[in-house]
Amino acid sequence: MGMTMSQKILAAHTDKKELKAGELIEADIDLVLGNDITSPVAIREMGKIKADKVYDKDKVVLVMDHFVPNKDIKSAENVKTCREFACSQCIEKFYDVGRMGIEHALIPEQGLCLPGDLIIGADSHTVTYGAMGAFSTGVGSTDMAAAMATGKLWFKVPGAIKINLKGKPGKYVSGKDLILDIIGRIGVDGALYESMEFAGEGVAELSMDDRLAICNMAIEAGGKNGIFPVDEKTLDYAARHLSKKNRGLFGENADIEEIKKGIGSVVGKIYEADEDACYEEVLDIDLSKLRPTVSFPHLPSNTRTIDEAEALKVKIDQVVIGSCTNGRISDMRAAAEVLKGRKVADNVRCIVIPATQEIYLQSLREGLLEIFIEAGAVVSTPTCGPCLGGHMGILADGERCVSTTNRNFVGRMGAKTSEVYLASPYVAATSAVSGFIAGPESVM
Repeated sequence: MGMTMSQKILAAHTDKKELKAGELIEADIDLVLGNDITSPVAIREMGKIKADKVYDKDKVVLVMDHFVPNKDIKSAENVKTCREFACSQCIEKFYDVGRMGIEHALIPEQGLCLPGDLIIGADSHTVTYGAMGAFSTGVGSTDMAAAMATGKLWFKVPGAIKINLKGKPGKYVSGKDLILDIIGRIGVDGALYESMEFAGEGVAELSMDDRLAICNMAIEAGGKNGIFPVDEKTLDYAARHLSKKNRGLFGENADIEEIKKGIGSVVGKIYEADEDACYEEVLDIDLSKLRPTVSFPHLPSNTRTIDEAEALKVKIDQVVIGSCTNGRISDMRAAAEVLKGRKVADNVRCIVIPATQEIYLQSLREGLLEIFIEAGAVVSTPTCGPCLGGHMGILADGERCVSTTNRNFVGRMGAKTSEVYLASPYVAATSAVSGFIAGPESVM
């Protein structure tokens, strides 16, 4: 029996040639990631096991993003712990205020993940990097500590669900709508400890930003990871970010095409699923039939099409456009397309959070920030902020928010009686203008 794409990547990081679902393995790690909440715990755990040094200072990344800029003394102390650890370990990939961004937007942007990599992070949305053809998954802080100390970690090999995509998405339908539709179909545990492996001709119709958003939310279906095949879009994205950041893998004067050709040699091999790979389930989706989709409280699986949502006339108090799911430049452009020449509705607060400093700067150069501010929105420095009830937009009792974030559990963004509705930037921006949950077709 053949192997899935994820199983092949895991096998390549062990001394085994073949792996089967359920098998326990110890694998070598290419990148270990932590943030300002999870890293302090991992740092303390390293001390408990008397590990004096990280296994490779160039393969450990610490991103300060959840409560940054620090909102209180506790968050300041957490970042101080990380800052001192990074200094003592000579970790150069330490991203603090001024350099930082939301980690799962920052890592691809900085050229730190490549096809075929095995990446773990002490944050559940580490699954994002499957968009690059990497096996990436979230772990606990104790596992992060073990990986920082040894460069290895134990895994149970996951089975897989194959998601065949065909057709082309319509106008205003994004990767966020696709993943919400999938979660609505299979439920929040429909892919429990499975790889969500995307395939089919429809993959080519999705941008890299779409794929990043889709893999980001694989965890909301219970998935161990999400992963896309490596195609020209993947290689072009990787090449551009590698060349921009000069990861040291290519010559100073190498052009994009040369870098694209060289990526395969850097990672050793571009992995593809075997034709006879075993899948627990196969899901077929026609992208042309999708509609903008909204997840109602209090589960990502509680989905409705925008047509169904609009009929309910749900009045809202706040809109958040940003996060590791939808804070990229294409998301900023989508929101600006709706908000240009329009005003945020009375009694609605609209908060826009570009996911990284580079995205913030690009938004500034393109005039997007001016559009947001003239519409009556506010623009924040990059931060996870309100997504996890951190800061920059906490909800009061009974308030409702349309958000481009990834979770809408009870109390996720503030008061237990508040409600979060998950949607794309198009729907979020339109809702900000309308004062009710609404799709872009209602104003565009």
